[in-house]
Amino acid sequence: MATNQDTAQQGFTDAEKAAMKERAAEVRAPKKRMTKAEKAAADVQAVLDKIASFSGTDKTLAERIHRTVTTAAPQLAPKLWYGMVAYALDGKVLCFFQDAAKFDARYATFGFNDVAALDDGTLWPTSFAVTGLDEAQEQFLAELVARAATR
Repeated sequence: MATNQDTAQQGFTDAEKAAMKERAAEVRAPKKRMTKAEKAAADVQAVLDKIASFSGTDKTLAERIHRTVTTAAPQLAPKLWYGMVAYALDGKVLCFFQDAAKFDARYATFGFNDVAALDDGTLWPTSFAVTGLDEAQEQFLAELVARAATR
């Protein structure tokens, strides 16, 4: 088991450092004055560009999840968050898609943040490993997103 001292000596992985740099760039990016509509359009385009940059299964999954989320909860605003595709409600990230390649993982992840408030008793999932999606699974995610977006 790793101790705090072991973790401190190891530091962040290259992938974690890259994600932090992407987030810093996202925060600094809106230097140009834009209307809300222009900012929203730029955010959507950034998400579409990010999805287009994926390859293989990550790209297919991201396209399906993007379509599922935007159909189930059109009030969510697509945006990049730590270099990941994300969907925000009132400026706060509600859910996100992390491609497997981002952290050299075995699977992609679709997850929810606290703002989703999908509480179900004292134990509930906040993220899902995704290696494929069938129609029933897409419908399941659509229902979760719709429920989370109507808090």
